[in-house]
Formats: sequence, structure tokens, C-alpha cells
Amino acid sequence: MRKYLGRRAAYAAGTLLGVSVIIFVVLRILPGDPLVAILGVEGHARMSKEDRVRIMADLGLSDPLPVQYGRWLVDIAAGRLGKSFFRGDTVAELIAHRGPISAEIGLLALVISWLVGLPVGILSAFKPNSVPDGVARTLSVLFIAIPGFWLGILIVLALLFWFGYKAPIVIVHVWQDPWQNFQQVLGPAVVLGLAQGAYIARMSRSCLLEVIGEDFVRTARAKGLRESLIVFRHALPNALLPVITISGVLLGFVLGGSVAVEQAFGVPGLGRALVTAVVERDIIVVQNLVLLYASIFVVVNVLVDLSYAWLDPRIRF
Repeated sequence: MRKYLGRRAAYAAGTLLGVSVIIFVVLRILPGDPLVAILGVEGHARMSKEDRVRIMADLGLSDPLPVQYGRWLVDIAAGRLGKSFFRGDTVAELIAHRGPISAEIGLLALVISWLVGLPVGILSAFKPNSVPDGVARTLSVLFIAIPGFWLGILIVLALLFWFGYKAPIVIVHVWQDPWQNFQQVLGPAVVLGLAQGAYIARMSRSCLLEVIGEDFVRTARAKGLRESLIVFRHALPNALLPVITISGVLLGFVLGGSVAVEQAFGVPGLGRALVTAVVERDIIVVQNLVLLYASIFVVVNVLVDLSYAWLDPRIRF
């Protein structure tokens, strides 16, 4: 186990290092000038060459790219994530303030995806080619095909016309007002959860259909065991590993989808902050938030791998 953990940690570190290089290079080769984004076209035109050199030096953007990259890695190791060009807030403060909302949306979306996807997959697998199975498969394909941001916009428009919905202006944390916080995160979580639940439903259906044909399931039925006991004690545990694997992969879709869905619902989470930072070319904020998202994805997939041994004792690392 220790060797496996060490190997996975090395892979994770190498992956994050590669991601950091890609983020850094892409942000530096994109067209546009950060000073134009900060000062505007007119302000940039009135700036002298000396002022430009001084401001670029103050922002740390005048050094050679290897020096900038090395300084960024040192700052990350020291817990210094830099400041926004526009607001002066540190990235750490931004994450502490907006991160809980995005974390709630992601966790609630994951719960919804399992609560919706797993029962639908079980029903489809044990009643194949029936009317419920056909409806479930049709809805699964539908929710997989619909973009999350488009569905979010439709829901917002429906709530706006029917109930006078207004997008939240300020963040309400769960420890401040649990009910208002729940209302704030429910819409984005439902949109993301339904899309991921469609994937889980299809995967659980396929895996259960394969397991149902195994000899141990036929033996359990021959013994006269109840169907519910066969499903939850014998078939489902053996079909869960691929479902858990795809859940770890789907977390990447949740993280990426939250950027667009938070923007659609007007929820002031990290996803919306990332969109704003990209539009404003706030390089420090963008590179640190993208690296944070990548780190969460890598860590969750390592935990998914470790969960295999707990679910299936036959697995040895």
C-alpha cells in the first residue's frame, strides 16, 4: 500500500507540474496586453514608456518567463497566491470567500447525480427493454446532450417569468442563513447533478446487466432469495467499481461545468470569479484558480483509486 501511495503521489505531482506549465504558457501567449485590460485603451495610450516599464515590473510581468514561472511555484509552496490586478484582494481571500459556495454546489451535484442516476440504472437493468427502461434511456441521452449552461439559462428565465426570480448579489454562506444559502446553490447543483446522473444511470445499467448474467446471481435466485436482497447485497456491490470510477472522472465535468452554470445563475462562486478574471485578463487569479481546480480533480481521482480496495477485497495494490 505504501509503495502504491508513493507511486500515485508521484504521478499526481507530475500531473500538476505539467498542468502548471500549460496554464502558465497559455496565459502568456494569448493575444492582448494586461495593461490595456487594467487601464483601458485610452489610459494605455496616454502612458509613457517609463510608466509602462515600472507598472510591468510592479506586477512581476517584466521578468523572463522562466523567472516568472519559478517565482510562481515558490509562492505556491509558501502559500502566497498573489493578488488580483484589479481589486487588490489576494487569491487566498477570494478562495476563502467564494470557495465554500462552489464546494457546496459540487458536493450537492454529486449527491443528486447518485440519488437520481443509481435508482434509474437499477430499474433499467432489472427491467430491460420495458417502458420504464426506454423512458430512462431517453432521458439519460437527453440530459447528456443538453449543455449545462443552456439548461441553466432556461431555468433562470422560467423562474424569472413565473416567480420573479432575482440572481443573488452577495454570497450567503450556510452558517449565515442555511435556507437562503440552500436556495442559492440548489439551481446550479440540480443542473450539474442531472447531467452527471444521466452518465451514472447509463453506466450502472450496463454494469448491472453484465453482473446479472453471472453465475452467483443465478445461484442466489435459485436459492429463492428476495430480488431486493439479490440487487443490493450481491449484484450492486460488484457493479459499483466502474460507477465510482466514472464519478471521479465526472468531477472534472462538474468543476468545468460550474464555471458556466454559476455564470448562468449569477451565483458568486469561484466559477464566476474565474470567468470574470479571464475576461479581465487577471493572469494571477486565472492561473491559481485553474491550478486549484486541477489539484482537486487529481486528488479526488487518487481517492477513487484508493476506494477500490475497500469496496472489493480481492483488489491488492
